[in-house]
Amino acid sequence: MATLRIDGSYGEGGGQILRSSVALSALTGRDLEIVNIRSKRERCGLAAQHLTAVRGVAELCGALLEGDELGSTSLTFRPQEVHGGEYGFDVGTAGSVTLVLQACMLASVSADGPVTMTIRGGTNVRMSPPVDHYLNVLLPLLHEMHVDVELEVVQRGFYPQGGGVVTVTIMPPRAIMPLELKERGRPEGIEATSFVQNLPEHIAQRMEHAVRKSLLGERITAERQLSSGPSSGAGIYLCARYQNTMLGTDALGERGVPAERVGEDAAERMRDEIDGGGTLDVHTADQLLPYMAMAQGPSSFKVRELTSHLTTQMWLLPQFLPVEIEVDGTTVNVVPSRT
Repeated sequence: MATLRIDGSYGEGGGQILRSSVALSALTGRDLEIVNIRSKRERCGLAAQHLTAVRGVAELCGALLEGDELGSTSLTFRPQEVHGGEYGFDVGTAGSVTLVLQACMLASVSADGPVTMTIRGGTNVRMSPPVDHYLNVLLPLLHEMHVDVELEVVQRGFYPQGGGVVTVTIMPPRAIMPLELKERGRPEGIEATSFVQNLPEHIAQRMEHAVRKSLLGERITAERQLSSGPSSGAGIYLCARYQNTMLGTDALGERGVPAERVGEDAAERMRDEIDGGGTLDVHTADQLLPYMAMAQGPSSFKVRELTSHLTTQMWLLPQFLPVEIEVDGTTVNVVPSRT
């Protein structure tokens, strides 16, 4: 089969096309050439976390790589079979462990046995999903699809020092089941997790109080997590649970930004998701779409808006997999081909 050539400047033009492409290449055994990597970013080409993701997937499937160096804007990826076992990946900076995991986890569903990974880097960093999102939303929804992933946060890591550590075990499923999320079902309340590392507890308390004030009328249960480690930081994660699904939002603390503002930001994002009517939040939708494309039947969900990340995934997936993705307003239907 001919090498598939992907233009990395399409759509959102960032790291997502790269991560998804190499994971899908590993899943399908299709040789891949990707060009114009991250061409729409201020610093184009491979950064540390992207390089770690690519090399991680390559290690999982014994791929032959060309162009895997910092700053590279093109890459050739020739996969072999994905093997189970124990692996360790270190971003070497505060780069996101969840974005590395995003690629490696998707590739691992086709492994010949369980895959255990230890990933080091940043667990809670800007412009990437916090590890809390995986624990509270993404992995529980994947479990509903018979994709079982266990994740443990050994140590949180924040910018700029990093130092975060997570361990993850993926059990390759016999079959991925579809996910029908046409309605949320009855609301079951909002869970708020505020966390601080090497900082006073009152910061977590103030973030939590700001959430309660901003989301008056919602039933909220709260947990505070205090830790020490090589990096310092704070943030809050919100998970709105429903009978059939869950929605997640977060906000990360920054130097000079009051804790109250952090809590208000998370609450405002949650209010947008609740009022938006989606059965998946805007971040979870594009993360789940590849699994839906491999499922044993049609899946569907609603989002409050079609993000560039989601539409880019819609464009990319049919190039690797026999799937039709249909959009009706803000409802997305994913229909894998049985032929």
